Amino acid sequence: MDDIDRRILRELADDGRVSNQALAGRVGLSPSACLRRVQELERRRVITGYRARTDPVAMGRGFVVYVSVGLGEHTKAAQDAFERRLSSAQEVRECHNVAGAFEYLLRVETADLPSYKRFHAEVLGTIPTVRQITSYIVMGTSKDERD
Repeated sequence: MDDIDRRILRELADDGRVSNQALAGRVGLSPSACLRRVQELERRRVITGYRARTDPVAMGRGFVVYVSVGLGEHTKAAQDAFERRLSSAQEVRECHNVAGAFEYLLRVETADLPSYKRFHAEVLGTIPTVRQITSYIVMGTSKDERD
């Protein structure tokens, strides 16, 4: 990957709907050369897809909470069961298995505090291997570069 590929990726990260012609102009390539590079980045799975960014508030998910979860059992079976249970929870937007004082870090999005409380009690609170739950309510975001 060279500087032109990195410029292509930055441009696509900023605007995934940019036309090939406009992208080529922004990175200083002919349209055909630019298209070949984008296709090669897709073929090599550097670009894994394109998606729409949505406004969580407009989607009814403006209440954001990061949740650390500690399990009472440190087995593969306990982790698999936890991950399976959360895979169907629409409120969980991200689930990361992490190293440190707890096993999982979740990004949870709900409409409001009462709906988060329901998720906390009726989803997390019903998983037998969950030992500890700590909630960190997002009060503001000064930087977010997730795609």
